[in-house]
Formats: sequence, structure tokens, C-alpha cells
Amino acid sequence: MTRRQFQGIVTSHKTDKTATVRVDRLLMHPKYKKRYTLSKKYLVHDAENKAKAGDAVTFKESRPISKQKRWVLVSVDKTV
Repeated sequence: MTRRQFQGIVTSHKTDKTATVRVDRLLMHPKYKKRYTLSKKYLVHDAENKAKAGDAVTFKESRPISKQKRWVLVSVDKTV
């Protein structure tokens, strides 16, 4: 089974080995056809503390690392 993989923007990197990443989705209202954005935050395990706030990153699903962390950083795509 393949693991889910997302791309997002790092919003916070204040905790050790953890980055908060925001993933935005663009949706369209079924009746009014207006586009709107839904965003969700994920806690991502960053073992080497590579990601900084504002970076675009890719992360994937993993085993539970802590109470809220179930995602692991794959790569830092674009730095600020």
C-alpha cells in the first residue's frame, strides 16, 4: 500500500524536530461555482531540523511518532 504524500508551507518550526506545515486545497462550491481554499495543519517529524518557516516542503505518512505526529519530512523543495 502506498503512503500518502503532501506538499505544503512550513508555518512554524519552534519545537525541536517538529515542523507545523499548512496544506491548502482549492475547492469549488457545487451550487455557486465559486472557488475557495481549505487549509489544514500537520505536525511533521523533521529529525535534522532542516525546514524553516516559509519553506515549501514535501512530507509523507508514517508510523505514529508521538501523540500528534504521524508524518515524516521527505524533502525541502524551496527555501525562503
